[in-house]
Amino acid sequence: MNKLVASILSLAVVAGLGGVAFAQEAAPAAHHEESATPHYPLKEPKEIDWTFAGPFGNYDKGQLQRGLKVYTEVCSACHSMNLVPFRMLSELGYSDAQVKTFAANYEVQDGPDANGEMFTRKAVPSDHFPSPYPNAEAAAAANNGAAPPDMSLLAKAREVERGFPQFVFDIFTQYQESGPDYIHSLLTGYEEPPAGFQVPAGAHYNPYFHAAAVLAMPKPLSDDQVTYDDGSPQTVDQYSKDVSSFLMWASEPHLEERKRTGFMVMIFLLIFTVLIYLTKRSIYSRTDH
Repeated sequence: MNKLVASILSLAVVAGLGGVAFAQEAAPAAHHEESATPHYPLKEPKEIDWTFAGPFGNYDKGQLQRGLKVYTEVCSACHSMNLVPFRMLSELGYSDAQVKTFAANYEVQDGPDANGEMFTRKAVPSDHFPSPYPNAEAAAAANNGAAPPDMSLLAKAREVERGFPQFVFDIFTQYQESGPDYIHSLLTGYEEPPAGFQVPAGAHYNPYFHAAAVLAMPKPLSDDQVTYDDGSPQTVDQYSKDVSSFLMWASEPHLEERKRTGFMVMIFLLIFTVLIYLTKRSIYSRTDH
């Protein structure tokens, strides 16, 4: 009996020491979690009701034209669109003459000529939107060491991953607008940093940035910065929506055709499934089981 009591007391002491050891190990673990690198972006992008959203979405050409105006007057000072030719602007409702005139506002390098020299000429519709800098090093030197990204595929490259269960619902809602949502939120998301947060010199706080809490690009848009001819609001929010929509079109200009093709394929598969089912019923109805 005494041996049994002694054994129980020994187990209790061991368990108590184990609990103390666990508490001592848990405290550093909790401290480590508090000091762990935060998940970026700090704020999830706001979902916008885009005209091109959903299985039957389509581009608003008026909005795309306004977005082109914002890109031309604001974004093109730092960002290139090297994969987008000027001739594609005809899909926005511009005539061939208007596209030719628009392209002539830019200069591109060509050559070599008969003497082996490179030369500069006015752009033509077959040329692509040029970069405002001669090379990536010059772009980085002019922007606090961070070269502005090319905007040709930005709306696809900047998609923010959505965790469970959102990505499950996205299968049924056909949500594919994460990129434009991100760009809009970033352009409208500049704000004062929280108390105690140190912003490095030359950086700007934006909780929607996908790689950190700060970025080198200052707030690029302000109210009444770009003049609209169609009476649309000249606000940062409207500018951001328009240029985000334009960049989505630049990334996927054949989106409408893809969605129409996908819808016809789904109809075909539905009809085909019904025919296969009826054929099976017809064949096996005359078969003895």
